[in-house]
Amino acid sequence: MAADYAYALVQVAHNLGAVAVVGSPAAAWLWLREQRAVPVMLAWLTAGGWLVQVLSGVGFGVTSYLSRGELPEVTGVALFALYLKVSCAATGLALAAFYLLIPLWRREQTQRGLWPSLLVIGIAALSGAAFLRWFG
Repeated sequence: MAADYAYALVQVAHNLGAVAVVGSPAAAWLWLREQRAVPVMLAWLTAGGWLVQVLSGVGFGVTSYLSRGELPEVTGVALFALYLKVSCAATGLALAAFYLLIPLWRREQTQRGLWPSLLVIGIAALSGAAFLRWFG
């Protein structure tokens, strides 16, 4: 029963991270359409969301290992979905970090491609999560 609570708490964190990795780029993209400057806070929320996704994803594995003594067996479609999620997390976190750390990335022209890209990456990761859940 303790493992169920642990999984549930990890899932809560994972869900909140998911909201950030899709909601923040969507808000930034809409903001950019109305005004020229996207609030830097949206980039921080995006980066933080990806970090939460990574840490909670690791949390799922740790919880499984501590409760069952082994990691879950992930093969086929679920393994592809896991690779997709990890790739999306690495790319999304890197893009958000570049935006925060490199002033040239804040130019309007760069942002017009950045925010929709981050939105698509977030949606791809969430889509992969569904396949990982049901095929894993």
